[in-house]
Amino acid sequence: MAITSFKFLCFYALILVLYYLIPCFTRKRGQWLILLAASVIFYVYSDNPVLIVYPLISAFVTWILLLILGKFDKKELIKRRIVLCCELLVLLGILIGLKYMKFISGSGLMVPMGLSFYTFILLGYFIEVYNGIGKIQKNYFKTALYGIYFPILISGPIFKTRDSGEQFFDYHPLKYKNITYGMFRMLWGFFKELVISERLAVIVNTIFNDDTNYQGAFIWLGAVCFAFQLYTNFSGCMDIVIGLSETFGIILPENFKTPFLAKNISEYWRRWHMTLGVWMKDNVFYPLLRTKLFMDLGKTLKKKLGKKHGKQVTTYAAMFILWFCVGMWHGGEAKYVIGSGLLHWAYIVIGEVTLPFFTWMFAGKMHINLEGKFANAVRVARTFLLVCIGDVFFRSDSVSHALRMLREAVTVFNPWIFIDGSLLDLGLDIYSWGIVLLSLMILVVVSVMQYRMEMAATGKISDSGLSRYSCVRDIIADKNIVLRWVIIIALLFYVILLAEYGPGYSAAEFIYKDF
Repeated sequence: MAITSFKFLCFYALILVLYYLIPCFTRKRGQWLILLAASVIFYVYSDNPVLIVYPLISAFVTWILLLILGKFDKKELIKRRIVLCCELLVLLGILIGLKYMKFISGSGLMVPMGLSFYTFILLGYFIEVYNGIGKIQKNYFKTALYGIYFPILISGPIFKTRDSGEQFFDYHPLKYKNITYGMFRMLWGFFKELVISERLAVIVNTIFNDDTNYQGAFIWLGAVCFAFQLYTNFSGCMDIVIGLSETFGIILPENFKTPFLAKNISEYWRRWHMTLGVWMKDNVFYPLLRTKLFMDLGKTLKKKLGKKHGKQVTTYAAMFILWFCVGMWHGGEAKYVIGSGLLHWAYIVIGEVTLPFFTWMFAGKMHINLEGKFANAVRVARTFLLVCIGDVFFRSDSVSHALRMLREAVTVFNPWIFIDGSLLDLGLDIYSWGIVLLSLMILVVVSVMQYRMEMAATGKISDSGLSRYSCVRDIIADKNIVLRWVIIIALLFYVILLAEYGPGYSAAEFIYKDF
């Protein structure tokens, strides 16, 4: 049951009615049970019904081990560590066995929907309790809801139970703002996915599936289109999921924050798939740095290289493992490990190591204002180019395929394809190209507005008009009722009339649904 399908919208409408109707007869109780039942139904109808046993077993193991953990005092460190190791072995064992066995042995079992997402949420929950910053949930079914809450099973986000999880069990009265804001957020997600991403997919598939005939500028075009396809697909799904949850009165963490306006790769990853980055830092990077191995390594390197450089090398070593894990999370193939992991590690390390030299050269010798608009625009363009190169690995069939495409991109010179009509051979007619360009312009304008609101809120720019708002929806809500509904209805009909629903009128697939 794809969340962009008409069947899902009917399912969602029924759940929404029950969610607010049932508490009227049960003294404001039972909303979380509606979510649990909806999650089970959604899972059964969206995947092989038998596979629901995996998230339920993972939740059961987490619940049992947390109850055992609660019996030990904090001073009983050895026993607590044994329980933690059991949790890690079972949940990571299931994850690795299901997701990566096919890469090790050539064959594997069927992978349940949302495997990585529910595994990381449950692991994060257990580690929070272990560290004393979360509370033990004594009801198994409530623990299970953490793992199978149906909106997050497609593409996340990976929420922290101490921040978002307890909302599931609170009573949420019907509020006009939650419903209108949530549904408008969902509509914006449908716009990204069905209007933009689905059309860009046609161009991307044409170029990447036949790069021997589409070389040079075609490959650069394909890489840029894939970057926007992936963004509108993934962030569009997040808009639907977060908006849907908002209509239930549940606020999930943001997963994207205008990533293509980042000035460097580190900032890009603070804006792209944010919840994965936070999870990896909290549960991989910082624990690694606190291990005896890394602490001893740091002391040794500080003596030999000095305090600053010794700390840098230790940090870069931990970052290498972190980015390897990020790449592996995306898939066990080398193209993911490189394109979504180690290549970005190399970008960050090279950028930090060479930063003093380039600062000296551009600011000191050439007297360029590195904080000026031009310098920042160059940084944004450079970061986007580096991301596109990584995306070539992500989208290609293999590392060798990606390397061949990158070689063809720089050895074939054919910029005239943009004016000689060649673009019409990529699967879209001129009408569809117009829709794509217009829609991307709308997306860029909204993204820039959102970025400026963020900058105004943090005091980085002075704009009293924007600092009053936290999102574009606030600006629309501040307009008079006629203009407000004109904007909403215009976007609704824009999506209905111009959406691409996939071959055979089937709901669009989300790229991250298998991760």
